[in-house]
Amino acid sequence: MSMQNFTLPDVGEGLTEAEIVTWRVAPGDTVAVNDVICEIETAKSLVELPSPYAGVVGELLVAEGTTVEVGTPIITFTAPAASPSSGAAGPGAAGSGAASPAPAAEEGGGSVLVGYGTGGGATSRRKRPAVRPVRSSVGVIAKPPIRKLARDLGVDLTEVAPTGADGEVTRDDVVKHADQASVFRNIQTPEWGAVREEKVPAPHPTAPGLARGVSAVRSDQAAGDGRTESIPVKGVRKATSSAMVQSAYSAPHVTIWKEIDATRTMELVRRLKAAPEYADIRVSPLLIMARAVIWAARRTPMVNAAWVESEDGDEILVRHYVNLGIAAATPRGLLVPNIKDAQDLGMRDLARALNRLTLTAREGKTSPADQQGGTITITNIGVFGMDAGTPIINPGESGIVAMGTISQKPWVVDGEVRPRWVTTVAGSFDHRVIDGDGMSRFVADVASVLEEPALLVD
Repeated sequence: MSMQNFTLPDVGEGLTEAEIVTWRVAPGDTVAVNDVICEIETAKSLVELPSPYAGVVGELLVAEGTTVEVGTPIITFTAPAASPSSGAAGPGAAGSGAASPAPAAEEGGGSVLVGYGTGGGATSRRKRPAVRPVRSSVGVIAKPPIRKLARDLGVDLTEVAPTGADGEVTRDDVVKHADQASVFRNIQTPEWGAVREEKVPAPHPTAPGLARGVSAVRSDQAAGDGRTESIPVKGVRKATSSAMVQSAYSAPHVTIWKEIDATRTMELVRRLKAAPEYADIRVSPLLIMARAVIWAARRTPMVNAAWVESEDGDEILVRHYVNLGIAAATPRGLLVPNIKDAQDLGMRDLARALNRLTLTAREGKTSPADQQGGTITITNIGVFGMDAGTPIINPGESGIVAMGTISQKPWVVDGEVRPRWVTTVAGSFDHRVIDGDGMSRFVADVASVLEEPALLVD
């Protein structure tokens, strides 16, 4: 019995090769025109390849996972099965022994895809087998090995930000996206609630060993011999010291940190600086950090809550808004003004708010109202060249995040050491309000955005 070869066609993308990803048929199967016989993957897309012949599958000539050139024989067909429309097999049908080509398969068209996506030609007389849905990645430029890696890791190539030449998705892009997706997968970000605040019973009473206050310690003044100097503690310094002592000795602090690759944050900052709509706005990595903290606080609300003591029993005040505090070093001392309802601001408006907050603080014009009502704080110790720290929580809050300096360091990417922009994110939390899993999830979320800021760009 004669055989009819079917060669890998040019699917119209101008490419010269493709990978046989999955066979949908096996030797002995009966197929009709337009039945899917396999999936092929080019550098641009994953395509279901239909059969241009009605017949019986003879042999699969190429193994799954093999990349072949256009025009290479990949499958053979034998005589078609009898069907009600064909009637009894006459001398012409029985004697040919070859599969019947679709009407669209004109001579000389051995390497041209026919019957794909069309409703014409012969139709199947059998029920097509159920096929698994195929994720469309048309328009994504990636080599077959990279597409296979994406499938193995469960990555949708249409959601990957390419960094290769001419917009090609690289192996590093896929691996990075897979790492980020592990944080975001199957987790829905809740909306900010209509109720701004609510109180919930505290899970446990204040630990008995924690002091509720600390008496002031006064040292003797030094002799007036010029070797020492006495500075009165007053104003901002007095308020800051009192607040920090109260926080340190009333809230059980726990600090965790994570070192991250912030290369893409630095790339985004450069693009924003060059964008016309940001021409009059100072943009820094702090903007991306602020966006990350706001988003992460929405996913882990307890870092944005507060421990409230009362005679009727301790409570936790859960706040469904973010008044984002920014620790600022000023000539007057440390101030922590906050941006009210920061969760409602887009990227540009948040950048403007940060600019106003910083300028006002440096000029010593921060009002008391701007320093009250904060819900969570960021301290940018990186501006002082520090890598990490263990910040003290601002009174009335349950979390503070420290952003370290961003500097180039050797970083292992896909088994190779490359220079990357690296920083450390540290967070201190009130352990009465939030437990270890919540702390870790929050810091991981912040880190994820700094590693892939495109996730939250509006």
